[in-house]
Amino acid sequence: MGAPLSGRLPLRSTFAGKRVLLTGHTGFKGAWLAVWLRELGAQVAGLGLAPSTFPSLFDLAHVADSTDSHLADLTDPSPVSALVDSFKPDFVLHLAAQALVRPSYADPVRTFDTNVMGTAHLLDALRRAGRPCTVVVVTSDKVYRNAEWSYPYREDDTLGGHDPYSASKAATELVVASFRSSFLKAGDIRLASARAGNVIGGGDWSGERLLPDAVRAWQAGTPLEVRRPRALRPWQHVLDALNGYLVLAESLAADASLAEAWNFGPNTHRVAPVREVVELARVAYGSGEVVYATQEEGPHEAGLLMVESAKARDRLGVSPRWDLETSIARTMDWYRRQASGVSAVELCRADLAAYQGAE
Repeated sequence: MGAPLSGRLPLRSTFAGKRVLLTGHTGFKGAWLAVWLRELGAQVAGLGLAPSTFPSLFDLAHVADSTDSHLADLTDPSPVSALVDSFKPDFVLHLAAQALVRPSYADPVRTFDTNVMGTAHLLDALRRAGRPCTVVVVTSDKVYRNAEWSYPYREDDTLGGHDPYSASKAATELVVASFRSSFLKAGDIRLASARAGNVIGGGDWSGERLLPDAVRAWQAGTPLEVRRPRALRPWQHVLDALNGYLVLAESLAADASLAEAWNFGPNTHRVAPVREVVELARVAYGSGEVVYATQEEGPHEAGLLMVESAKARDRLGVSPRWDLETSIARTMDWYRRQASGVSAVELCRADLAAYQGAE
């Protein structure tokens, strides 16, 4: 199971012994990143809400045992400022967010508060602390004003957002740009943003996400109901996205001119419709029934979304290491083996080793 590996990986020498403040360490991507940072030898402090799913990768991978874990709400500036002052981070990786489109319709104010003001509180705490550090704020590929065009969006395309989630992430980009130009441009705090595509991987139990929904349905012996089988998305494995964040942080620490916005996603020719992803997942899982909707249901969601990652490839040396088929196969194998009793820690370490070319 695998594809030829290529592209740059983060260096252990960059992160070993460094203090890394990781927000959102209790979420899916955050828990994966906490595991990887510990493998790189970093000292990690985590800040985020309690896990929102059961089970959660945070609990199953024992992230709290390997990090200085703080459960707090980023919309409250007090714990954010206190941790920045006491931990004195060398790197900040900001992943904490309300990260789902459909729940943003149910609670738009909370979505804006978490994603926009939570980011502002963090950046203001760093500004007031005034210590040199390197900061990567993770937003989304959905920050662009999506006209459903057939070409991929580049970092200098117009920001927008139809739904509250997308709009909140576009607004977060404006907060990042404002802090960078108003307060941080001439200082020693280097600030960039990262816009990643649809992320898949073992250990995600979020609702309203395609492969977690598939695993839940198929483990229960029920059909997976698919709302928009023709929707096109830039799918990528979680490790490809996290690799981009880490290499960006490493590169930015060495070169202040990289304090910009960056797309991370698959090669544009491998943007795939939901139906193709489901069918690949069903083959990899070994069984499962699917019911495809014949007409769109629910609130508006983008039908076509592609991002161009040429800048990251050309200037950072970052490119996808796992293709779509490999990413889906490893994801479904992770869930299948975890359900059979293999520990999440072992599964994460095996994926990390394979991703880095160690097996």
